[in-house]
Amino acid sequence: MKLEPMTREGVTRMLRAHGITPTHQRIEIALVLFEKPWHPSADQILAAVNVRYAETSKATVYNTLGLFLDKGLVRELIVDPIKVFYDANTSEHHHFYDVSSGAITDIAAEGVRIDGLPPLPAGMVADGIDIVVRTRPGF
Repeated sequence: MKLEPMTREGVTRMLRAHGITPTHQRIEIALVLFEKPWHPSADQILAAVNVRYAETSKATVYNTLGLFLDKGLVRELIVDPIKVFYDANTSEHHHFYDVSSGAITDIAAEGVRIDGLPPLPAGMVADGIDIVVRTRPGF
């Protein structure tokens, strides 16, 4: 999905198209998520939302992100067992994660090749493959 600058009206239409009631707080959270191509944590989203709308709680941000995740608006990017980030780009792609700086950079799916997967359990189909390449400065 190509991210373009979003307006409140555009966000409202997008939320409704995904079966989400567009409350003021959900619109504000979506505006922060979709304003630029980035991979924010819930805390970063909370801080950015509260610069503009100081009544949003951490619970509201987490609940809204869970809803957006369930409805396919964002992907959850787990780069470390204690660090979860959210990616508004739901198209097929992968990531570099700089463990020293925390920077996350997209990798085009076309730039990655996987030669085979193990057999899936009976009755299961693959829903996607997420590759995170962890990097650090070389010495």
